[in-house]
Amino acid sequence: MKLNGKTIATLVAEGVEDLEYYVPMMRLQEEGAKVLTAGLNTKPVTGKNGLVITPDTTIESLKANDLYALIVPGGWAPDKLRRYDAVKDIVREMDAAGKVVGIICHGGLVAISAGIIQKGQRAIGSLGIKDDLVNAGAFWVDEAAFRERNQVWGRVVADIPDFCRELVKALTE
Repeated sequence: MKLNGKTIATLVAEGVEDLEYYVPMMRLQEEGAKVLTAGLNTKPVTGKNGLVITPDTTIESLKANDLYALIVPGGWAPDKLRRYDAVKDIVREMDAAGKVVGIICHGGLVAISAGIIQKGQRAIGSLGIKDDLVNAGAFWVDEAAFRERNQVWGRVVADIPDFCRELVKALTE
């Protein structure tokens, strides 16, 4: 198990894409990682497809020094999460430290608001945020998943297997 002893946080809020939360979480647990679910508070949230997720901790309590990586799933949650300083701060801190930040689907909205997109860097997500990513300076690449610096990008739910492969590869190199 390549990720034994490593703590990885996943950010959630109401309307998170259930599969983009659960599948990477399970894949990382298979590799031995401890996956923390972090929310705006610790009250249960309902995913986009109706699954209930109970956060282990709050986003505000996360510290970049304590984390090996951070995952930002899509769905409707990123549009809510991007409005909170604690969310933008932890994403910025993780990125600045060169730690892996996994971003899938609408998760790119959080990356935009946190200011971690460098001009000309590659990015992907749901087609619905293409203009947002391009306007933030990204170069849109229509691929299932890829790594750009310390960021792992995934397009949509159908690309979760590719996203997970890229994520595990980035975390175990």
